[in-house]
Amino acid sequence: MIPELGQMALILALLLAAVQAVFPLLGAWRGSPALIRMARPAAAGQFVFVALAYAVLTHAFLVNDFSVAYVAQNSNLTLPWYYRLSAVWGAHSGSLLLWVMILNFWTLAVAIFSRRLPEVFAARVLGVMGLVSVGFLAFMVITSNPFLRLLPAPANGMDLNPVLQDPGLVIHPPMLYMGYVGFSVAFAFAIAALLGGALDDIWVRWARPWTNAAFGFLSAGIVMGSWWSYAELGWGGWWFWDPVENASFMPWLVGAALIHAQAVTEKRGVLRAWTLLLSIFAFSLSLLGTFLVRSGLLTSVHAFASDPRQGAYLLILLAIAIGGSLLLYALRAPKVVGGKPFALASRETLIVIGNLMFVVSGAMVLIGTLYPIIGDALHLGRVSIGPPYFGPLFIVMMAPIVLLLPFGPFARWGRADLREWKRVGIISALAAIFGGGLFAWAASGGMPTWQAWLGGISSAWVFAGVAQYAWMRWTTVRAGRRYPAELAGMLLGHFGVGVFLAGALLTNSLSVERDVRLAPGQSAQIGSYSYQFDGVIDVRGPNWIAHQGTVVVSQDGHKVAVLHPQKREYSGGIVQTKAAVSAGLFRDLYVALGEGLGTHGAWALRLYDKPFVRWVWLGGLFIALGGFVTLLDRRFRVRVRNAAPDADAGGEQTSTLRKLREADA
Repeated sequence: MIPELGQMALILALLLAAVQAVFPLLGAWRGSPALIRMARPAAAGQFVFVALAYAVLTHAFLVNDFSVAYVAQNSNLTLPWYYRLSAVWGAHSGSLLLWVMILNFWTLAVAIFSRRLPEVFAARVLGVMGLVSVGFLAFMVITSNPFLRLLPAPANGMDLNPVLQDPGLVIHPPMLYMGYVGFSVAFAFAIAALLGGALDDIWVRWARPWTNAAFGFLSAGIVMGSWWSYAELGWGGWWFWDPVENASFMPWLVGAALIHAQAVTEKRGVLRAWTLLLSIFAFSLSLLGTFLVRSGLLTSVHAFASDPRQGAYLLILLAIAIGGSLLLYALRAPKVVGGKPFALASRETLIVIGNLMFVVSGAMVLIGTLYPIIGDALHLGRVSIGPPYFGPLFIVMMAPIVLLLPFGPFARWGRADLREWKRVGIISALAAIFGGGLFAWAASGGMPTWQAWLGGISSAWVFAGVAQYAWMRWTTVRAGRRYPAELAGMLLGHFGVGVFLAGALLTNSLSVERDVRLAPGQSAQIGSYSYQFDGVIDVRGPNWIAHQGTVVVSQDGHKVAVLHPQKREYSGGIVQTKAAVSAGLFRDLYVALGEGLGTHGAWALRLYDKPFVRWVWLGGLFIALGGFVTLLDRRFRVRVRNAAPDADAGGEQTSTLRKLREADA
């Protein structure tokens, strides 16, 4: 009866989520301390029961309880134990349970670390997060119960999707969901501010660490997903503009705009309404991604098969969440006024331009992702939108951000010093033209293509700006105050952008791919590398058998790598390519095994030489690290004890929040 225990835990968690959603919000409205104090115990209890349900499902996988339909569909007796752990989130119902588990983790974290916030405001934040929990827990209980029984229980289960039997699956979904769901905290802070009328900038101070954490996790999750796709699917690319890839990229773009807008609002008191709107949009796009993956509208290796009931429920939930929050914004946001004036040449202006480019880019990706779905639904014909649409438009929209990046740290709030901009621009331009041009020439081994030129010059432009600002701080600021955490996080993030630009543009320009037919003993040449095929043997794994090739890669007569690509057949009869990669900082050597051609032991192989591809993920990890480092800034530690809640009918906290400005360190 253990699975029934998990079912009961989900129902009890749903009831506690309803308590968390209703009573704290009611208490904040009525000024009732007793109702307000229910928020944290309800959040803690909900976390306990969701964690119990998750543990029960994990136990069912570990003990091969095939009487649970979800376990029977996604595991079998030969699946290694570590993949049974990750199989918990390998399909729709379990991944949704992971989603809810992470939502409860964030809620519990807010409950623990918000004790120095005004009780009324914290109650509203937790109440809003409770409303989100109600929606998803009800979705699980009604349409996506992972504990449904399958009787009589089969002797053996089916199998986890072979594409998902990879170490990347262990890391990618939890990291991605931490980012997706993490934006619910920024959303809850914004809605709490709108509900209470606390529309000055102090609420942004409290929301910024949570937003940076969510952005860091989402960045890391996208990087892990890109690496997993590259290593697992055998196609040799790092981004395909797949609709489900886009579903995670859209909230990332808006999240990048949000973390910059929050900085302006907190420090200067401007862009308050815009920051509120971005907080709503970031989480709304996370919900939209959840809907697209589970609605059955998309055909993708990343998407979960789903029945129409689940898609309809998610669409209703999406409409309520987005529509309700935008209605509240429309009613409250016009009251947002104030902020310090700023000149056209200022840090505020640069951030506004960057914000617009991020949001327009997100809108471009949204249109390209949804247009084929809408066109098909309206019988306008099937349209395929892919890299030819996304790639050039994205480069054009990101160009202003890259051009302005070196000036941002040097720009002063309110009014910038144009003479300083001129100096920074000249040095960065010289570094880009000569250093970046030389880098592109050396990387290309001759005359670079336009993409290689662009990669070398744009990355050097960004690096020069980061280096100048880091040097200026080193030479003009006394030790101990040179690089506070917020500043260090910014420098790491901007440096990561430069690394990413070099990797993305250079690998797209310089990569070489060849499809060849080789018999044992034959070789093929790619540039200075010789790929010699030494034949195929059969090998066996825990739940698969494979044809495994041996390819010896040499350069100038010296062996540099021995690669073993595989063609695996899993216990369910599904055949999966397993590429072999010799990874390096400056290039990857990559081989995928195709089909046997039946004559003289010949096989089809796909050979790649992938310069600088690792820089794509290295740049993304620097960006993620920048988000995490920012959390350590002591300015984000609220130093004021709880303020007594105002007991008026609206629970307004504006006057109280203004007093908290003394928390600025």
